[in-house]
Amino acid sequence: MIKGVKVLAFDADDTLWSNEPLFREAERKVAEALSEFGDFDYISDELYKVEFKNMGDYGFGAKAYVLSMIENAVNLTGGKLTGEQVMFIIDSGRKILRNPATPLPGVEETLERLSECGLYSLVLMTKGELLDQERKIARSGLAKYFSHIDIVSNKSQKEYLDLCDRLRISPEELLMVGNSFKSDIEPVIQLGGWGIYIPSETLWKLEHTEEYDHPRLVRADSFSDLPGILIP
Repeated sequence: MIKGVKVLAFDADDTLWSNEPLFREAERKVAEALSEFGDFDYISDELYKVEFKNMGDYGFGAKAYVLSMIENAVNLTGGKLTGEQVMFIIDSGRKILRNPATPLPGVEETLERLSECGLYSLVLMTKGELLDQERKIARSGLAKYFSHIDIVSNKSQKEYLDLCDRLRISPEELLMVGNSFKSDIEPVIQLGGWGIYIPSETLWKLEHTEEYDHPRLVRADSFSDLPGILIP
């Protein structure tokens, strides 16, 4: 039973709107364009190595992804990547940046119910590139439900502790809702907070981790399940 929670924090990408499938579609199209240099699995594995290497310099998001795709393509072609191929990769990434951020089914209705119940403050905590995330939040039309919005470069225990400090709550009073066990759930429950885990169909390789049960963890099938879990 969830108790003592004052703040509900929500992940954005692939929790409130679809995002990861756009990355996978861009990856598929670029791999098809470079198919003479390897099959999809090979190109994808090499891209992941480049992304992992670049994480400390570029962080997360579509722009970082495009830079890593270009670098990977340069590696695959032995430095013979053409200007046309570079523009193809850039255009593939631009489609990610133009994500309409349409709320997933049940999201807006659920946020409205949770907001109106008066039991919690609702906040948004998302990681990624600032401008990209700001634009998606604006396009989604969901900002009105949140009393506080944090856009961070990473989601570790430090960022969640910083959030608690800003909100003047203890970690035990925070509940995080998200689709990534690694980024959204585990850091919070390790701090003594709560998590509601709503797995998404598509998850970035870097977010894969071992999952486990926990007394302060609830698994939900859909976002629409939240009122039944959180409203007595």
